[in-house]
Amino acid sequence: MSGLIAVFWKELADHFNSKRFIILSLLVYLAGIATIYVAAQNIRTGITETTQFIFLRLFTVSGEVQVFSFLFFLSFFIPIIGIALGFDSINSERTSGNLSRVLSQPLYRDSVVNGKFLAGLVTLSILVISIVILVGGMGLRMIGVPPTAEEILRLFAFIFVCIIYGAFWMSLAILFSVFFNRIATSALASIALWIFLFLFVPIIAGVVAGALAPVDQNSSLEMIARNNEISHSIALISPSTLYGEVIQALLIPSHPVMWMVSMYYTGMEPNPLPLSQSLLIIWPQLTTLIALTALCFAGSYIKFMREEIRST
Repeated sequence: MSGLIAVFWKELADHFNSKRFIILSLLVYLAGIATIYVAAQNIRTGITETTQFIFLRLFTVSGEVQVFSFLFFLSFFIPIIGIALGFDSINSERTSGNLSRVLSQPLYRDSVVNGKFLAGLVTLSILVISIVILVGGMGLRMIGVPPTAEEILRLFAFIFVCIIYGAFWMSLAILFSVFFNRIATSALASIALWIFLFLFVPIIAGVVAGALAPVDQNSSLEMIARNNEISHSIALISPSTLYGEVIQALLIPSHPVMWMVSMYYTGMEPNPLPLSQSLLIIWPQLTTLIALTALCFAGSYIKFMREEIRST
């Protein structure tokens, strides 16, 4: 246990003192400040007497450009931060020769990989919690509407989901760091997989759904439903889709389907679901994200424990 704690504190100090982390933190904070300013301006002009969950709108409302929202920037930067914390965690130590010297000490091998993962997880958690508190504090000052108890609980759940999402990308980057000897290779593999899952999987899902169940203006509701089902099933391959569905259910308390149907036919927002029902909706997606994170870390753990490390 003492070896694990020593590795943890050493890696945590390295993360906070690295220029990479400082630059990424500044980018995330600047993006958060910019999006919250736009969101607060739109919330002021869009509030009515029947508007509910006003405080949560700080995290979901965008400007004229639809992607200019806090959720979009967070879903974009969290994978980058997770990859940056893990892509060189093992192979950099191996390349420099520090790994063999560290393991020559009275230190268990699993303490190295566990300590690095825990340090990255704590670093990621601190960054996510700080940006949410910053956005919430600025938004509270700008709109003057305090959050309700349920909104606070939803934000806690949102922070937890963001940490799990970042932990997946970090564990994936650590996996590539263990399997590839070169730092550039593990970084490129992590970024390439993120780009494929984030950008190309939704495109592929739409193309496949259009080929298997083509729809047009004269298509029946059954064919449209089948097209959406095929597209959604393929899109679930991407962790970004799982993350998007979870945060939508948490921060937009109305069920997604009922939200679209009610807005289309009546122009009114439906009654929001309670937090317990929202948690039931997101449970399968959240369980999948946790399982993927555990699977990636288990792969890196087993590979690291079995590989031969020679002194240099």
